[in-house]
Formats: sequence, structure tokens, C-alpha cells
Amino acid sequence: MASFFRDLPSRSLVFLLLAGFALVAVFTYLIVRTALFFLSDYLWFEKALALALLLAEGFILVHGVGYFLNLLHLLGEKKVLDRRTMLPPPLTEFPPIAVLVPSYHEPPSVLENTLTCFYNLTYPNKRLYLLDDTRYDLPGRDPDQMAAYRRQIDELAARLGVHVFRRRWRGAKAGIINDFLDFLDGHPPEGATLTTNGPRPPEPEKYLVVFDADMNPLPGFAEPLVAMMEQNPRLAFIQTPQYYSNFETNRVAHAAGMQQAVFYEYICEGKSLKDAMFCCGTNVIFRREALMDVGKFDEQSVTEDFATSLRFHQRGWSSAYRNFVSAFGMGPEDLGGFFKQQFRWALGTTGLFRRILAEWWAHPRQLSAYKWWEYFLSGTHYFIGWALFVMFLCPVLYLLFEVPSYFAWPGFYFLFFTPYIILSMTTFFWTLTHRKYRLSEAVRGQLLLAISFPVYMRASLQGLLGIRGTFQVTPKAGSVALPLTQLWPQLTLATLSFVAAVWGANRLWFERQESAAILANMFWCLCHSIILYSVLYFNDPDRLRSSP
Repeated sequence: MASFFRDLPSRSLVFLLLAGFALVAVFTYLIVRTALFFLSDYLWFEKALALALLLAEGFILVHGVGYFLNLLHLLGEKKVLDRRTMLPPPLTEFPPIAVLVPSYHEPPSVLENTLTCFYNLTYPNKRLYLLDDTRYDLPGRDPDQMAAYRRQIDELAARLGVHVFRRRWRGAKAGIINDFLDFLDGHPPEGATLTTNGPRPPEPEKYLVVFDADMNPLPGFAEPLVAMMEQNPRLAFIQTPQYYSNFETNRVAHAAGMQQAVFYEYICEGKSLKDAMFCCGTNVIFRREALMDVGKFDEQSVTEDFATSLRFHQRGWSSAYRNFVSAFGMGPEDLGGFFKQQFRWALGTTGLFRRILAEWWAHPRQLSAYKWWEYFLSGTHYFIGWALFVMFLCPVLYLLFEVPSYFAWPGFYFLFFTPYIILSMTTFFWTLTHRKYRLSEAVRGQLLLAISFPVYMRASLQGLLGIRGTFQVTPKAGSVALPLTQLWPQLTLATLSFVAAVWGANRLWFERQESAAILANMFWCLCHSIILYSVLYFNDPDRLRSSP
């Protein structure tokens, strides 16, 4: 153990100590907070509100523990900080791969960029496929315009040597990939066609590389991933990170990219070290044998990638993550596009949470305890909308209606909460600055997360109720400001928080007791008001500024 600490670089040692102290602070605060909940003398309605707040805080703390544990796992592996750039031995043979891009009426300019990048991949034994899922016969569309669009896509594919697969529409992205696999296996679905543009060697593709239609891979994307798959025959897939090419030119894309950075920089690495990484749907390579073994992609969820990952792990397959940016795409450019993307992700993962609980209850030994823990964290992540709503609301109720459930005693608050919040926030932001992100960038990412709470609340409720929803493509046609009427939850709660802070100042002036409690809640109301009013900042569609 002593040699382990001696081998760590000084920055990593600080990193480790911060994460360790933050974990201690989290557990201490949660234990004391729970004890005070049971000891405090509340009326029944105050008790209910206090319980809601305790559950909200507990949710945040549990997910914070998950993040800190991933940090500790990273530091517990020697040379782990170098793994993202380590390369496997070079390939001596090149098994055939299929490079797929499912597309639903994507702009031709977007497809041209993507397919050109496919064409430029240096992997010598690749077959390029456009899975065109556009609904050309959808009622209400101009037949002439749709025919012209189809010709444009066919001409583009022919020019670049890309095969085009079409079929009768069903099941969105998961459905068309599954139908394509059936077609390759000699069982074409009714109405399926493959337009070939170039030779197709007889040997079957061993691996499938899947990209979203707006993702542009670098030329050397495939070789290291195939080499890793060849090294480990039990690897079902390898996920790689996403990076938004409009990161520096658009406010929403910038903040959304920072949320992606939190996930891809640390959480994914920690999951991968414990063989608990799940698929994110794009920039990923699959072993075809593994996909067929689990019955192909799960079509019951709008987040088919996450659902299929659970199938892989239940069947004994492994997964991995390579933290090396080798593909670029477009992030959502306005709040409407971002909210649509987040709603789809939240609906799918919370809907799968019911299955995770059922599978754990029925087959607890099917996965390791750590894998179940990681799926639990991922499946519940988007319940954060409810936690944020409760935490926004409680100080308002305390200041306006004197409901004393925000905390029991001011002394406890400063003694236990202050170390917890300082250590946890310091650790979180340190991890991002450790990988060269600026503090202001990390703050923007968290602000965008906070103002999305109504989207997460609605999606998680529908997910729990089993409402599947429909797949919606994230818009890629520029940015448009949302009407303020569509932002009423954020603006209403922001205004209430500001009014409550002003009313708290009034109480502080006239009430000579509980001044510490009033001050603490005034502080949080002002913070929450600033956080929620930032929705106006993100709703500015101007994307031409040099600084997001």
C-alpha cells in the first residue's frame, strides 16, 4: 500500500485524497441527516416534506458516491491514466467489418460528410452501409420531394461506394439494424432491399461499427478497436467517446459537451475497469456473434443500446471503453433539441430500470454486485429531475410559509453540510480541471443539467409507468429560441426563489430568532434563482459568438 502511494504522481495523490475525504463527508452527512430526520419533532405535513428532502439529498449523495468510487477505481489501477492512449499490437490480418449508419431523413449535406469519412477510413477490409430508414410514403409528405430526396441519397451512395439498405419501416434504429442483420444472414424481411455499389466479398462481416448520421470518424478509427476485439474473444463491444465539433461555437452544444465530458472522461473509464461499461449507441464496434447470441438489439426501449448492454452482460459477454476521441459529431444547438435528446435518453433508461430491478430480484447472481450497482446508478440517473425540484422548492417553502423542514438545526447544517458540499464540489471540479477543462466550462454543464429538471421529471414518470414513447431524431438544422411559455417551470421557480429570498430578508429584519436558518435558506434561494434564470442564457440562439 505504501509503495502504491509513493508511485502516484502528486496531482493524482491529491486527486485520491480529495475523493477519499469526499466519500467520508458524504457518508457522515447522510448518517447525521437521517438521524435528525427521525429525532426532529415535525407535524405530519412537515414530516412528509422533510422526507422528500431527505430522499432528494440521499439520491444526490448516492450518485455522488458512485462517481467518487469510479475515481478511486481509476487510481487503483497502475498506469490507468495512460490507458486511453495505449494501443494494442498492430493487426496482421484484417477481418471484414461492416460500417453502418442508420439514417432517418437526414439532411443530404450531413450524410455526405459522414459517408465521406467512412470512405476515408484506412481499414482495408471494410464494407460501408447506409441504412436508410426514411419513410418515403408517410402521409402528408410531397411525393415529388421525397422521390428527389431518394435520388439524391442514391447518387451520393453510388459516388462513394456505399451500399444502401431499405426495408418496410418498423422499430426505428434498433429495428433497421436487426432487419439488416437478418438480411445478411439470408433471412430478408418482407420489402427489404439492398442496393450494392461495388463488390461485396463472400465472407461474412465479423464486426459491426455503428455511427449516428452526424458522426464523422477519423481515418484510423477501426484498426485499434478491431485489434482489441481480436485480443479478447469475449468482448461484445467497445465504446469510444463522443465529441461535439460545435463545442466552441454554440452555448447549448458547449454545455452539453461538458456533460458528455463528465461521463466519458471518468465514469466510463471506471465502469470499463470493472467490466460494467454499457453501449452509448454510436462510435461503437460490436462483435456480430455476440449480437446474434443475445437476439440482436432490444427493440422494446428507445435506448436500445443501454437495454442491449444488459443482455450482453447477462449472457456472460464483456464490454470495454477506449478513451480516445476518434469521431466528431454535432451536439444539440438549442434548448428544444437538447430537451428532446434528454427526454429520449431519460425515458429509455428509467423505463429499463424496472427491468433491472426485476432481473436483479429474479437472478441476483447473474451479474456481480458491482455490475448491478452500476446498472442501478445508470437506470436511476434521470430521477435527478425530481431531486432537483424538491431541493429548489424546499427553501422557498421555508421562507414563505415557515415550514422548518429544510434542516433541523443551523448548527448541524454548518457542522456537517459545509464540509460535505465543499469537499464534494472541490473533488468534482478538480477532476475536470485535471483533464484541462476550465472551471467555467464545468459550471455551464451543471447549469444546463439543472434547468432540464422538468424534462427529466416528465420522462422518468412516463418511464416508470411503462410509456415507451417514440424515437425522435435530434434536430440538426440550426438553433431556434424556445417561446418563454415553454420555459414556465424554470422561470416560475426562479421567480419564486427570488421572491422568497426578498421575503427572507424581511423576516430577518423583523424576526430576531432563527437568523442562521433564514440566512442559509436565503442563500440557497438566491443561488437557485441564478441557476434557473440561466435558462434565458441558454435560450439565446446566437451561435456565432467566439465565446459560448
